[in-house]
Amino acid sequence: MSFAKTLLLFCVLSLTACGGGVGDDLFPEGDDRREPVAPGSIGTQVGQQSPDFTLQDTLAVPHTLTTELAGADAVVLYFTMWCPICDSHTSHIRAVVEPAFPNVSFFLVDYVSGSISAARAAQLANGYASSTVLVDVNQALFNLYNASMGTTVVIDSSGIVRMNEDYKDGVKLQQILAALP
Repeated sequence: MSFAKTLLLFCVLSLTACGGGVGDDLFPEGDDRREPVAPGSIGTQVGQQSPDFTLQDTLAVPHTLTTELAGADAVVLYFTMWCPICDSHTSHIRAVVEPAFPNVSFFLVDYVSGSISAARAAQLANGYASSTVLVDVNQALFNLYNASMGTTVVIDSSGIVRMNEDYKDGVKLQQILAALP
């Protein structure tokens, strides 16, 4: 049996071994099945009051959520690992979304570099010297928001989480920011 046929047979057997749930994976419904949140509760789901946090940026300047919200309509966090997909998302946010919302504070959150100096090197190597990059050294913020690569979080001026999901094309982000009071 040739290598190509063996590989094809392996792939087919692997897919059939997944059982009856394969169709669900191939055709997701898109419904949000998270439990509803209690109004006024503290947490990181949409509708909850975000817990306060402080992270240093790549210049070792501390940024606290409550301080950042004091002068902004919202804070947007984009969790990046400096990959090509993150670069594409970040480029779109910087070119399209940020200019349309000048009273919103946008932050990249580096959760992979492990130190301020490594995050700064990644920031500069990727061409984002003018962006504010928060350094999540121990992935505390990453874990708090149950984030993954590309997770985008919007927190309005009153501290309410308005979005916490993976970045797609920026449409929902723009809609949420446009609807802010």
